[in-house]
Amino acid sequence: MLKQLLHKTFSISLALVVLFSTVSFTIEKHYCGDVLVDVAVFAEAEKCGMEAMELAQKKSCCKDEIDVIVGQDELKVSSFEDLEFEQQQFLSAFIYSYINGFESLPKQTIPHKDYSPPNLVTDIQVLDQVFII
Repeated sequence: MLKQLLHKTFSISLALVVLFSTVSFTIEKHYCGDVLVDVAVFAEAEKCGMEAMELAQKKSCCKDEIDVIVGQDELKVSSFEDLEFEQQQFLSAFIYSYINGFESLPKQTIPHKDYSPPNLVTDIQVLDQVFII
């Protein structure tokens, strides 16, 4: 039970690591002066409404800061041929010994499988006063 739970937890955590390492996203921040007005992830940050005033004054007090977090574009996939010869030999020997290390047991026949014991009329140990101590 515990082994299965740990196995599932470990599998899910590895899947999440792969997912988050390949996802790219953008964090956009809008500042009005030195005050942070809005922060948005995956969307555009809301403006403070000072843009119309800035066009008339030709001076900008607002600024947008964009942080792009780039994930991996491609995952490295290695093949057996990419390994060195000694590593290939070790891996082949390990897999061969692992697979052949588990042999199935011969099917055992149980001769008394269908035998039903006789009905006991009295308890013989109590009748003969013989007890295992």
